[in-house]
Amino acid sequence: MKISVERTGGIAALTRVWTVTADTARARNQWQPIVEACPWDAVPKTVRAAAAAVEGSQPDRFFYAIRAGQRRAALPEQSVTGPWRVLVDSTRAASEDSG
Repeated sequence: MKISVERTGGIAALTRVWTVTADTARARNQWQPIVEACPWDAVPKTVRAAAAAVEGSQPDRFFYAIRAGQRRAALPEQSVTGPWRVLVDSTRAASEDSG
């Protein structure tokens, strides 16, 4: 399973991407509970839809496009909490450790 987190926006409007591939049984056992904890069906699937759902103008905020296997989610930074925060932070840390 491939997991990727793409962060866009911010003051400099830079895009950052962090990716992890869980291609062993051990890796899948580590990542599966993190992925399953996220409420995938309760959030928009695209950054455009996530931006439309945000009330009021919020310039310079980040948006996150998250993929895990066939699952897709997009969240404004203020919604990256709970299991989403765990998934984003874990993916970023694992990607930076391997790079």
